[in-house]
Amino acid sequence: MTVVCPEGHTSQSTDYCDVCGTPIPAGASAAEPAGTGPVATSSAESPAGGSPVTCPNCGDLSPSGSLFCENCGYDFTTGTTAPPPPPASSLDLAGLSAPQQPSQPVPAAPAPSPPPLDPPSQATPSQDPPSLDPPPSAGAPAPSPGGGGLSAPPVPGDDTWVAEIWVDPDWYAHEQPEDPMPSAGLPGLVTLRQRSLLVGRPSQSRGIRPDVDCGSDPGVSRRHCQLTTDGLRWWVEDLGSSNGTFVAATGDPLPDVPLTQGVRREIEESDRVYIGAWTRLVIRKALPGEA
Repeated sequence: MTVVCPEGHTSQSTDYCDVCGTPIPAGASAAEPAGTGPVATSSAESPAGGSPVTCPNCGDLSPSGSLFCENCGYDFTTGTTAPPPPPASSLDLAGLSAPQQPSQPVPAAPAPSPPPLDPPSQATPSQDPPSLDPPPSAGAPAPSPGGGGLSAPPVPGDDTWVAEIWVDPDWYAHEQPEDPMPSAGLPGLVTLRQRSLLVGRPSQSRGIRPDVDCGSDPGVSRRHCQLTTDGLRWWVEDLGSSNGTFVAATGDPLPDVPLTQGVRREIEESDRVYIGAWTRLVIRKALPGEA
């Protein structure tokens, strides 16, 4: 049994049209004979009656009375092919038109940029001669770099101080670390040119550059302790190091009790500061030729 859809197509399916897919009302099933006549008169292949219609464009078979080829969309009534390309091309043109809009303001932006470049270029040559004059005058007086270096260290007084960095085998045996101790030799000397100095190990990732570098000792923390002075006396303060900071006078047994974190301890001339696995620090006045 065939029915006629609301668009006038003959369909063997009673729920949706076989030709256009339009939903078919339930009451349309009684109009079966009426659908055959109009479709046959409108179709170019109507003489075939109920036989399928062959599409002259793609050769595919469509149900009898179909207005369009189900495969390629060929219009049996007008004899023209379906135009799917036009919508695709229209979308392409729409996509091309969109980028053309932003491209128009782009040339407008560089246009104002050249004018500001001209004034600076003209002002630059005129300002070069006067700008060159102050540098020679500023560079001529050496007190600016030299004075900056003299004023930077806040250590008062005429004495120059140094820190001796020793590899102490006795402290290494006292601590008993797992790392091998380097050979003990002459101490390293660091001139103490600031009122406050950081003792520790450098770290590139954390931006730590200690003033007294004990980087060869793995037992020294990055920010181990801090040395401060008023020009006559020195103090040491533990900054929360992992292995602690120890102070003992020359000739005394090696210390076992570390300094309290955050509490300054004054260093006497005969005191020794022990940190890390084998490092011993001695703060003293510099000898002639050492600084």
